[in-house]
Amino acid sequence: MQLEYVAYFCEKPYLFNNITHNQNILNSSIKLVIKREDLIHPLISGNKYRKLKYNFIKAKENNSKVLLTFGGAFSNHIAAVAFAGKEYGFKTIGVIRGEELELKKDLNPTLRFAKNCGMDLKFVTREDYRNKTNSNFIDDLKSEFGNFYLIPEGGTNNLAVKGCEEILQPKDMGFDYVCCSVGTGGTISGIINTSQRHQNILGFPALKNVSLQQDIRKFANQENWELITDYHFGGYGKIKPELITFINRFKKTYGIPLDPIYTGKMMFGIFDLIEKGFFPKGSKILAIHTGGLQGIHGMNEKLSRKKTPLIEL
Repeated sequence: MQLEYVAYFCEKPYLFNNITHNQNILNSSIKLVIKREDLIHPLISGNKYRKLKYNFIKAKENNSKVLLTFGGAFSNHIAAVAFAGKEYGFKTIGVIRGEELELKKDLNPTLRFAKNCGMDLKFVTREDYRNKTNSNFIDDLKSEFGNFYLIPEGGTNNLAVKGCEEILQPKDMGFDYVCCSVGTGGTISGIINTSQRHQNILGFPALKNVSLQQDIRKFANQENWELITDYHFGGYGKIKPELITFINRFKKTYGIPLDPIYTGKMMFGIFDLIEKGFFPKGSKILAIHTGGLQGIHGMNEKLSRKKTPLIEL
């Protein structure tokens, strides 16, 4: 498939004096545009910026001094909250899934970064982590840390969805399809809410999660969406050699880096669907690059231990 790209500029983000831009990838019958949300900010990029925006504003309004949130060993969300907290004067606490990671925290690039930003890390068992939305578990955390502003795992709540509703702009309304990767469902919910009824919103889950449909319906106000579940590559944080090859070839061809957890899987899926004729001739597709590039370092450490090819930086 012959492809080329053209760059153009879109909006200036709300909190940061940086400009995002998009990349067009074209062939003779289908137009594919990548919206570079990853360029909003080098460390609070893409959907993390969108999700944290109104939560940080609310925390300031509440005179909260401490933010507490949840995440795994290579969580983009943990890294973003840690850095944003440092930048905007909040103390941050990260509840990390997997108590065995405490002894390895200085070897993990994401946790090391969060710690260097001043985030206090609390490691819990995977069994306890499943109670992260349980009121008794939250009360125990308040007894340990005092009052805090709670940001859910992945940042998804009503304020996060409000921020993600700003991803689509008026110039994006001419697209037939809007594609995004899906983790906790907040980003796609915001996109659904501000999409036009003629647009088809396609979500590419990065993990096996049977409850995703219900999670999205808690926030989404339209039914013009579906989940494409064939491209999670085995589940969250799991990849295969063909995905690494695709990500490296994509960066070499178009100069656009893709993360292996979310956007890389989505783009692999989009290209595969184009090849299989999923999209009608003449379709205009908008793909949202949600950032997460910090996760490449952690993934490469895992790949290096397995002595398999790395993702090119």
